[in-house]
Amino acid sequence: MLKHMPIDPSSVPHRVVHLFRNGRSQAVRIPREFELPGNTVTMRREGSRLIIEPEEKRDLLELLAEFAAEGPIDEEFPDIPDLPAEPVEL
Repeated sequence: MLKHMPIDPSSVPHRVVHLFRNGRSQAVRIPREFELPGNTVTMRREGSRLIIEPEEKRDLLELLAEFAAEGPIDEEFPDIPDLPAEPVEL
């Protein structure tokens, strides 16, 4: 089976696309030459522009390092009673 060749987005400076409604949301179909990887994106507004970027993938070690940089957790955790397991009929 043949797959499409990826298109370099820098070779396509802009393209006019149509907006449409999907329920109560406004939507835009992203043309193939502007496809983004993954299933989720980050969207933000800068003036009258909408910026859509692929969601940044972080591995677990990066996430843990970020939490560690914030310092220790100052919350008190409640005591959890150690109850015996309920009998299970097999």
